[in-house]
Amino acid sequence: MRETWNKRTKLVHGGTRRSQYNEVSEAIYLTQGFVYDTAEQAEARFIETGPDEFIYARYGNPTVAMFEERIAALEGAEDAFATASGMAAVNGALTSILKAGDHVVSAKALFGSCLYILENILTRYGVEVTFVDGTDLDAWRAALRPDTKAVFFESMSNPTLEVIDIAAVAELAHAVGATVVVDNVFSTPVFSNAIEQGADVVIYSATKHIDGQGRVLGGVILGTRDFIRGTVEPYMKHTGGSLSPFNAWTLLKGLETISLRVNAQAETALELAQALSGHPALSRLMYPGLEDHAQHALVQRQLGGKGGTVLSLDLKGGKDAAFRFLNALTIPVISNNLGDAKSIATHPATTTHQRLSEELKSELGITPGLVRFSVGLEDAGDLIADLTQALAVAEG
Repeated sequence: MRETWNKRTKLVHGGTRRSQYNEVSEAIYLTQGFVYDTAEQAEARFIETGPDEFIYARYGNPTVAMFEERIAALEGAEDAFATASGMAAVNGALTSILKAGDHVVSAKALFGSCLYILENILTRYGVEVTFVDGTDLDAWRAALRPDTKAVFFESMSNPTLEVIDIAAVAELAHAVGATVVVDNVFSTPVFSNAIEQGADVVIYSATKHIDGQGRVLGGVILGTRDFIRGTVEPYMKHTGGSLSPFNAWTLLKGLETISLRVNAQAETALELAQALSGHPALSRLMYPGLEDHAQHALVQRQLGGKGGTVLSLDLKGGKDAAFRFLNALTIPVISNNLGDAKSIATHPATTTHQRLSEELKSELGITPGLVRFSVGLEDAGDLIADLTQALAVAEG
């Protein structure tokens, strides 16, 4: 692969390995282990593996390696480790670098499972966690300490779509020697340049935009080669959170089209947001691509003006109105994924963020009337018509 290639070329050809048969599509190596020519070769490989040498599927696999190299090339990272799911990536990235007595500062606007890892798992093993308003740089500044080991945040929060200034938080964190870990799912690897902006570690749930067609689970941790191979790989290979070769192959196919899909979805999301903004059934509409979004200027700088593929609608009638709206939709499906070719509507308060306390939901703006809408690849006009009729039903 040539470093001078642009992103779309890297997405098609990056990391490709061909067998002796010179297949066009990447091969799926469905095997749990690998054979050695001699006992001496087996001994040498367990001491140190060379390029394109493999031991056991939990440690690495040729198909998985292709996915890791391709996503690293897209992200601009030195290396990557693929995981069984997005949450395996979050857990692996954080747990591999933390020990009892360490301090973490995290944005409090997080996906429920991320919050569980920080609040329930890490603290169980003696890690201290401080939560802050991720958009408030003074709050980050006040919370960071000389012993802060890491900071963690979603670059665009789920589901209220607040955008955190990666470069500014990274500068503050690096001043105390902390590692900056960014969950970049909503920003997508197509629009974001998180490593360039100061992130040390970037995490994706590949289940979302990278697959983009609702087929498989997957995740990935990206960073420097020393971090990935020296810190993450030993932790992941011994704890078992590795990615299936079949899933890796599916995700490789997803990467080939991610730029086309995500750009089309973002264009439709902006059209929807503009069409529905100010609708009488809504108390608010959140989309980072709109000029009235609180971090719109940051979106221009950090995401090249792209508002992403998700918008959130807050219906005036609360949960009852939200449920009437959801049940009246004819094109989108009700589910809890996002970044899919199919438009997906989610009620976070009763599903993805259900475990949060009512107090925290209220503080984060996850109201009973909030609906997260992940925009798919359907016709924009059809979606606008469908959401408009569903809002009419919600109004009663």
